[in-house]
Amino acid sequence: MADVSAKEVAALRKMTGAGMMDCKKALEESGGDMQAAQDWLRERNLSGAAKRAGRAAQQGAIDVVAGDDVGVILELTCETDFVAKGTDFKALVSRLARQVAEKGADDVDVQAFDGGTVGEAITQLSGKIGEKIELGRVVRFESPDGVLDAYRHVQNERGVIGVLVELGGVDRNDTGAREVAHDVALHIANSAPRWLSRDDVPAEDVEKERAVLEAQTRQEGKPEQALTKIVEGKLGGFFKANCLVDQPFVKDPKVTVGALVAGLGGDACIRRFARVKIAED
Repeated sequence: MADVSAKEVAALRKMTGAGMMDCKKALEESGGDMQAAQDWLRERNLSGAAKRAGRAAQQGAIDVVAGDDVGVILELTCETDFVAKGTDFKALVSRLARQVAEKGADDVDVQAFDGGTVGEAITQLSGKIGEKIELGRVVRFESPDGVLDAYRHVQNERGVIGVLVELGGVDRNDTGAREVAHDVALHIANSAPRWLSRDDVPAEDVEKERAVLEAQTRQEGKPEQALTKIVEGKLGGFFKANCLVDQPFVKDPKVTVGALVAGLGGDACIRRFARVKIAED
């Protein structure tokens, strides 16, 4: 390979907008020929990637995978919903979700993919489309003995919400358990719980909410001797709104999600869940 100077790399980067390492490799592969290096970058859809680096990727698409033992949510972000619903973009999201299901969620960017890496494939699509594209959130559950379910909510021709839920203490072959798992996944997509149960709420969040409720109650002019009881009652409403097992089931608000799952009998429970929505932390 040709020796490449930092000055040559900087010049190529200025001409093409590609990343520093991509420019260095292009020059090395092209024997130091500047025009050939530009063509090398264009052929791989790498030109202009650096110029897009400062743009906000607030759109994107989500795909989910649910097998007997593995469930995945994968998010790929971009700048516009027009790109997010495009065939190439959605196809890459789907392929990457399957990749994570098969190979795991560690160091996804550098996993081997299509003769290169996942990161390189994303960069190439970014160059082809002309928008900033990034790998977003990746969630992977392994469940050798539980029941997994995944749900993808589609809007404007692409997945915008992805949900995973795992039930434990149930027979994997029980049709009823699988139906409940799916109902819970649909509920999570709709109701956006923040935590599984009250025990999972950080103590600082509880105290912060208690302080707010106490201030509100005092402003309402409630008697001081009743303050604690009133605040605790309101705090129960906070848990009911934010904890999955305490939430009224969306299909039957008279029943909580926790009670719905407990109705399967035995040690049935929700072990964990995940919810990812495009452009939402």
